[in-house]
Amino acid sequence: MNIIITGASRGIGKEVAIQLANSGENRVIAIARDEKKLNTLEKEVKDPARVIPIAFDLRNGDYELLSKEIRGHFSEIHVLINNAGILINKKISRLSADDFDQMMDVNVKSAFLLIQALIPLFEPNGHIVNISSMGGVQGSAKFPGLSLYSASKGALAILSECLAEELKDYNISVNCLALGAAQTEMLAEAFPAYKAPLSAEQMASYIADFAINGQQFFNGKILPVSLSTP
Repeated sequence: MNIIITGASRGIGKEVAIQLANSGENRVIAIARDEKKLNTLEKEVKDPARVIPIAFDLRNGDYELLSKEIRGHFSEIHVLINNAGILINKKISRLSADDFDQMMDVNVKSAFLLIQALIPLFEPNGHIVNISSMGGVQGSAKFPGLSLYSASKGALAILSECLAEELKDYNISVNCLALGAAQTEMLAEAFPAYKAPLSAEQMASYIADFAINGQQFFNGKILPVSLSTP
């Protein structure tokens, strides 16, 4: 399969890219802003030819140029995983307009723009997987400092439901995984004292399998992937 994943330079995204490339059946375009970290992916997979790193700023980049670069590698796409995200942990009184723009741009707008640019390349039975958070699920436990992060992830979840309906004519399935806590660099930066119950590798294993097979069972679904309830 031809697979694209964003936010692939570290954490869960990096682990998903490695696991999908190492299956021996996929080619993976790995997108991230940090070119140096991104290029290390080729050294961490069994067959470096199965990973194509593309350095791209999802907030400020030219999506038309990105689409052209992707078309230079893939004539068709089977899976897109919108994994890139930013988490700013600040109470509402300290959040700025730029904090708002950063989280909405990276967590929601980038997924919208990439999907829009790549629709013509999707093969029938294609699968778009948007990575949200339990914080973006109505009725789940909420935490101080995560109001904008949770709002952006909630917006991504609703976008997923809407696009699943809109893209039926293209035979593209769209699902959203609302992740619980996994031990990543982003989590450690936001909550240094917290230890998550799952590793990035464990969460990545679930996402990689779902990206390949989930559209056989789900479309337009927001699926919690969490050890805690709610």
